[in-house]
Amino acid sequence: MRIGVIFPHAAVGADRGAIRAYAQAVEGLGYAHLRAADHVLGADRDVHPGWTRPYDVDTVIHEPFVLFGHLAALTDLELVTAVIILPQRQTALVAKQAAQVDLLTGGRFRLGIGAGWNAVEFEALGKDFANRGRRYDEQIGLLRRYWTERSITHRGEFEQVTGAGIAPPPIQRPIPLWFGAGSAPAYRRVGRLGDGWFPLLQPGPELDEARAIVDKAAVDAGRDPATIGLETTISWTGSPDAVAGQVRAWREAGATHVAVNTTQPGITTVDQHIDALTLAAGALELAPARGARAA
Repeated sequence: MRIGVIFPHAAVGADRGAIRAYAQAVEGLGYAHLRAADHVLGADRDVHPGWTRPYDVDTVIHEPFVLFGHLAALTDLELVTAVIILPQRQTALVAKQAAQVDLLTGGRFRLGIGAGWNAVEFEALGKDFANRGRRYDEQIGLLRRYWTERSITHRGEFEQVTGAGIAPPPIQRPIPLWFGAGSAPAYRRVGRLGDGWFPLLQPGPELDEARAIVDKAAVDAGRDPATIGLETTISWTGSPDAVAGQVRAWREAGATHVAVNTTQPGITTVDQHIDALTLAAGALELAPARGARAA
């Protein structure tokens, strides 16, 4: 099992020195990867009465592709999006940006994608919120073609490409696509098309049911379910032993990756995040990275 961290957007704020200090500390502690969320825009609660989502216009979220281009020069961590909202973005541009990040990281990149929930973002980015699911499925296949073919021509329901391609190509051909998933249709999509998934569940009957849907869809598509990875989030609660216990439970449940989330009440600075991750690394018996770059 590979153990990583969740990037604390709010704690680093607009301080690029804090971004560097955090990422290099994480690598030095022995964590394997860094996972970052994506939201281009936040909704203004004054303009959208009754807004109940956790993100709004004042929530700090760095743009993942640009962030990862920066981090690629600072660390050797694997970098993971969780998740890029694919249907609100241009497919060709996502393919190009992802290929560039993969190249700069030396192939240490996973592209986590999702269909999205924020209609406010879709409107501002000029994309139709209502048909996002159908466009999402078409985009997945098109991304892989961009990463593996020199020149492509495509005539789809939503995408049109005539004899075009990206250069330079990524190192991983194709880049692994991991899916956010929280419903039966999404689980089936994971089984048919995904290299891995981020379930919004805990070990137990609901996870077993979701995995059964994934596995059946994989078999029906002629794929081996054992090749599909699973990454979950472990929440820091102040107890290193509790983190270690959660990791053990997920290892027994078949997770291939976990990421420790230290964004909790009372943890507001980069130093506090690093302190929590240091305690967790000790309980998890992570091996400090040799040759990690100093902050």
